[in-house]
Amino acid sequence: MACAYSSRALHLSLSGSHGNLQPFSSSSSSSFSCSYLACHGPLSSNTNPLTFSATPDKLIAKWRTSVSFFPSFIGKRGKSKDALKEELFEAIAPLDRGAEASPEDQEMVDQIARQLEAVNTIKEPLKSDLLNGKWELLYTTSDSILQPQRPKFLRPNGKIYQAINADTLRAQNMETWPYFNQVTADLVPINARRVAVRFDTFKIFGLIPIKSPGSGRGELEITYLDEEIRISRGDKGNLFILKMVDRSYRVPV
Repeated sequence: MACAYSSRALHLSLSGSHGNLQPFSSSSSSSFSCSYLACHGPLSSNTNPLTFSATPDKLIAKWRTSVSFFPSFIGKRGKSKDALKEELFEAIAPLDRGAEASPEDQEMVDQIARQLEAVNTIKEPLKSDLLNGKWELLYTTSDSILQPQRPKFLRPNGKIYQAINADTLRAQNMETWPYFNQVTADLVPINARRVAVRFDTFKIFGLIPIKSPGSGRGELEITYLDEEIRISRGDKGNLFILKMVDRSYRVPV
């Protein structure tokens, strides 16, 4: 008996980008047994080829299971940190620190930030030297910083910085053009990544000191940190994305 697959033995089509196999027709079990012998050698002496239990449908299911492993394995690897950071920088670049962000923009930025937070390796940022220095604010959802209700020429148009020194537990926020306002604060650790922020002194136009009222406080959680970028979230749900610009800067005590 000839033992090659015939077009009547098993017909398969490859469809879709994931390689799903769909049977069009199948032959009798005897034709399939013959084909199996040709490909895999003889069956055991106790097995009757004409009653071999494997069917084309079972073969297809087994093939589909083995093939489907690879896309799922590849998908779980995800994007690298560098790729995610590049995607984040591209997403926030046209948003004027967040003042021009639509709800859809905010959702997109938040999703990328969460992907970075998920691969954060600095689990105790308050103990890391990477936290120390002056950071430039690239993006935030905080209306109190962005002042989106104001005409654009009355908003803070220059760069905005935040400096942190973990060793002295001090922080400083600094606006530049046109107001040059500043505020300093004590940081009170709640855990290794969250602090209570207690503002102590405001400087209007960078010159006139005003003591902060007792209500000037909040909380800040550092959710991602590396040598280039920091992501933080406030107790009111605001997102802050900052870039390191001066690692040697010290906050006034």
